[in-house]
Amino acid sequence: MHRSNERFVERLPLVLDRPVHAYALTLILCASALMLRFAAEPLLPNGYPFVTFFPAVILSSFLFGVRPGIFAAIVCGIASWYFFIPPPFGFALNPAVIVAMLFYTGVVVVDILLIHFMQRANFNLAIERERSRVLADNRELLFRELQHRVSNNLQVVAALLSLQRRHVDHEVARRALDEASERLALVGRISRALYDPELKGQDMRAFLTALTGDVVDASGRGDISLSVDAPGGLTLDPNVTVPLALVVAEAVSNAIEHGLPDRAGRIDVTLEAEEEALVLRVADDGRGVAPELEAEKGESLGLRIANALAAQLGGRFSLSPGVAAGAVARLDLPLRTAS
Repeated sequence: MHRSNERFVERLPLVLDRPVHAYALTLILCASALMLRFAAEPLLPNGYPFVTFFPAVILSSFLFGVRPGIFAAIVCGIASWYFFIPPPFGFALNPAVIVAMLFYTGVVVVDILLIHFMQRANFNLAIERERSRVLADNRELLFRELQHRVSNNLQVVAALLSLQRRHVDHEVARRALDEASERLALVGRISRALYDPELKGQDMRAFLTALTGDVVDASGRGDISLSVDAPGGLTLDPNVTVPLALVVAEAVSNAIEHGLPDRAGRIDVTLEAEEEALVLRVADDGRGVAPELEAEKGESLGLRIANALAAQLGGRFSLSPGVAAGAVARLDLPLRTAS
């Protein structure tokens, strides 16, 4: 309703097919004001000759523009002078009449000018609003194209690394190229999933569900049970979401590769706010963690990447044994960083 009223006001003054229609409607408004003034005559004290004519002038100017407004002001002025300024039914001319007509003229001139300038400002505002809309559409289009190209380029680089792997005989080098290719492809998918030209962030529960599902699917394992728990409606800044998503991907991949390499199992991903921190946990029921392993000093590339990403966010990453079995990867982020 508000938007329809706004659009109507932006179209004012109304441009009719023929100007004569505007003047005809203005005459109808003036005639209505005259009849209303006659009807109100018994109720009004002496004077008030212009009381019903001001609205007719204002409406004419508002709906049809300056010229019909001036036309209405002239017609209403003549009608009020002839019918309601004593002596009635004549054009008396004396100092009192001159003052009354000057008062009337001043009021209608101010009304018409105010309406004219208001409509001109409103017209300019409508033009600027349309220009802003076009610029916003262009920005979204360019942002989408940039996001698409960046994601495609990452996928291309991942594919090139995968092709290069075929020409490498060393097993360690082949594995390193495989991991680099997978990580680049994952970053490309994350960038595509995080597309948001307004930078409002995404619902983390839906995003983490899709992300962890992709990681499990990429592993080719159909025997992994996966669950994701996050507060409904929780959104994070994209600058935080990308590193956090990479940590989740590394933790889930690590749980599949090292915790559940040869049997079915379960992985639970939990994201929750605790006091002044945002806590991410990735727990599995696999083999667990070797007692001598320290996540901060681990030689695993995945652990080093997770620690580097945690440090980038001002947080801390840890890997510890689960309560009953398996392992728990935990990322603690300050809320001021995550917000």
